[in-house]
Amino acid sequence: MCKTDNFYLWLLQVVGLLGLAALCLWLAMRPKNPSYTILNLSVPALNDSNASGTGIIQYELDIKNPNEDSGIYYDDILLIFYHGQDRVGDNTIPSFYQGKDKTREVLAHVNVETGLWKALRSAILNATAEIKVDLSTKIKYKTWGMKSKHHDMHREGKVPIGKDGKIANKKKKVKLRRGSKKWKVRTTRLL
Repeated sequence: MCKTDNFYLWLLQVVGLLGLAALCLWLAMRPKNPSYTILNLSVPALNDSNASGTGIIQYELDIKNPNEDSGIYYDDILLIFYHGQDRVGDNTIPSFYQGKDKTREVLAHVNVETGLWKALRSAILNATAEIKVDLSTKIKYKTWGMKSKHHDMHREGKVPIGKDGKIANKKKKVKLRRGSKKWKVRTTRLL
């Protein structure tokens, strides 16, 4: 009887140690979400009379992969810009792969819809403008040669715009954070 009790106790210890090792490995290898930051956003040509009635929003987006052991595959990234409840414009960043612990900067512009340009321009000249940025995409992590399932990413941020047409806050950067459920419903219909 004594030998079988020792065998079961030994087996329980081995299973416990394997479980603890698996938990530690999972905690160490769990990938972190990428971070998205608007480094620069500006609305040029505010002082022009701009007879055409159209404008653009120029932006610089920083996409950082904080994982030292996981790369990230991005599907197309959809950026939507709002002024109040009105959709000012949108832009799509094509799909790409981002290596381990890498940062990618995207410089692009969005054409402002003609009907909204005058209202946006007026709000900026009055220093009351705030542009909401919504980012939506799907990502896959690549760890040790294996790809994960798709993960939905929805981020949003509010960018205050000063009279000069540039970001008005002191830091001059706006980190995009998790979106509210209201925004998620709005953007998932667009994907």
